[in-house]
Amino acid sequence: MEKSSRLLELKNIYKGFFGIKVLKSIDLDIKPAEVHVLLGENGAGKSTLIKIMTGAYSKDEGEIYWEGKKVEINGPSDAMNLGIATIYQELNLIPELTVYENMFLGREIKSNGRFSLLNRREMKKKAVECLKLVGQDISPDQKVSLLGIGKQQLVEIAKALTMNAKLIIMDEPTASLSESEVEQLLQTVEELRKRGIAIVYISHKLEELKRIGDRITILRDGSKVETLPVKEVSTDQMIKLMVGRDLDEKYPKENFMLGDEGLRVEKLRLKGSKNEISFTAYQGQILGISGLVGAGRTEVARGIFGVDLIESGKVYVFGQETNIKSPKDAINAGLAFITEDRKSEGLILDQSLEFNMTIASLERFKKGLLIEPAQMKKKAENYIKELQVRPGDIGKHARKLSGGNQQKVVIAKWLATEAKVFIFDEPTRGIDVGAKVEVYRLINSLVQNGAVVIIISSELPELLGICDRILVMNEGEITADLLREEADQEKIMKAATGGM
Repeated sequence: MEKSSRLLELKNIYKGFFGIKVLKSIDLDIKPAEVHVLLGENGAGKSTLIKIMTGAYSKDEGEIYWEGKKVEINGPSDAMNLGIATIYQELNLIPELTVYENMFLGREIKSNGRFSLLNRREMKKKAVECLKLVGQDISPDQKVSLLGIGKQQLVEIAKALTMNAKLIIMDEPTASLSESEVEQLLQTVEELRKRGIAIVYISHKLEELKRIGDRITILRDGSKVETLPVKEVSTDQMIKLMVGRDLDEKYPKENFMLGDEGLRVEKLRLKGSKNEISFTAYQGQILGISGLVGAGRTEVARGIFGVDLIESGKVYVFGQETNIKSPKDAINAGLAFITEDRKSEGLILDQSLEFNMTIASLERFKKGLLIEPAQMKKKAENYIKELQVRPGDIGKHARKLSGGNQQKVVIAKWLATEAKVFIFDEPTRGIDVGAKVEVYRLINSLVQNGAVVIIISSELPELLGICDRILVMNEGEITADLLREEADQEKIMKAATGGM
């Protein structure tokens, strides 16, 4: 029977903006109790498609069926009433409210009575029940701000269960999670499937998709390429279908001659830390920094760049001792810091690409006391062409770009400062395979042109694939310093857990 064999069907869906088609004749069906993977490069149409499924956008053409019946989803409330819930990469929780208040926000349960008071006891009871379903014993009275990202993600899933969701859409749910938090989330997805709930799962982590997915639908340039059983398609085939070409190398590593000392850190101790850090990065050698979440990798980068306070220690840039007290000092010393959170720290999303690309190097566009707009525009246009930023309109707001193209804009911002040392923190987080390769090639180009590059990453294959040397951190200390030829995942994990 049609109603039981298909939970949601999209037929011949079209969507356009300003005359440009971003979805073209999309057909998609979701079965009850399946994990349906949605895969595609940034800009392939995944986000637009899920926004149509959840009522954030209306379709231009096509039909939508829910449990065999034709429906119209004209807004989020329509989707919610059907039983569709969405968990976005940027979590939709209010930090200063409690867990139960977030779970019932806008859907509060009220007591029967003259004044219709909130039934907090009932809300807390239901919150606890739904949290248990996702394996959590979090207090419903706990403030969300006191929970880690992984716990917040599970609160979002429990919130969907309070809505009696039959379909939960998860958009990059593991992008910001630690290894243990990823494992908990994947176990929760499996439990939801056993309970008959369907999952639409969007992620760029292909091995993760192979583990939990039942079927996979691949999008490219706004069109559906194919829907296949996950077990029948290899990761290499996924990549080829997604980008429309073979990626001969996922990690296009180039080898360079070892050069001069570029960055030397001596006995660096951050404020509030009892440990000291010392290391040297060289020209011609990409230096990776690994470690579990909380190991202190990002904190060291922030200390070097003057974001966080340093108790003691020295930093040398190409042999010259520096006195970095602020990011401005770091920029003047030739440092660039590409942060892991490009949206809130790397970019001003509601400003143009030109503004974002030149904001860190305004001094270079001064003539006397005045800024030269023509030179800023020329510089931005050159970077858009050189880095193949799409779309290439310098007036477009950064918010409108895909993750991979946003990352290129952040890199362009630091290229404009004519930096000599580049620190990349999670450079490919949340971007697709094709965009990752472009970022790796750009990193190779920086090294070839004499820059020193340091990469902080939680993805071990990335570090092993692109770096020449890897430092491993555990609890604020460097526990291993491994050359590319001697490094492997087992050695890195042993050092990251303090076993080396």
